[in-house]
Amino acid sequence: MANIRSHKGITPEFGVRCWTDPSAVVIGDVRFGDDCSVWPMTVIRGDMHRIRIGKRCSIQDGSVLHITHASEFNPGGWPLTLGDDVTVGHKALLHGCTIGSRVLVGMGCIIMDGAVVEDEVIIGAGCLVPPGKTLASGYLYVGSPCRQARPLGDTEREFFTYTAANYVRLKDQYLAEYTPS
Repeated sequence: MANIRSHKGITPEFGVRCWTDPSAVVIGDVRFGDDCSVWPMTVIRGDMHRIRIGKRCSIQDGSVLHITHASEFNPGGWPLTLGDDVTVGHKALLHGCTIGSRVLVGMGCIIMDGAVVEDEVIIGAGCLVPPGKTLASGYLYVGSPCRQARPLGDTEREFFTYTAANYVRLKDQYLAEYTPS
């Protein structure tokens, strides 16, 4: 059984057919849509603000998802929000940002407080998205700090729903085979 913990009386909520690896940790005010997957050694910590994850999202191994609390320095804080069909690559760090739908977050990316990633964006591996930056829809972004590299092609746009569906199938295999001890 995955390490699912309440914090301040709020327990994570999962849509139907979600898979969370037993080594993952999910804490507090976190809500998942249907058909999501959380892979080994991932930490999703909604302890001082909310985290909302849409449908068919895959959070890959070793990723960390967290928020920024409200304070005198940032009165509203920064929740973390992911749209639908988001694939988060291995070891990504998403902190108090907003990610649209049909987004691929490359391995090792860091997306900082208040950043906004619009729909249909590919963020290349190792990118740093600085605080407050907006990534416009329909582009590939690369670098650290990230920069707009080029518009996405039709094949790349089709890949968003393909990769989301692929991880739903893999998640379903894990659900079918896993027997809690």
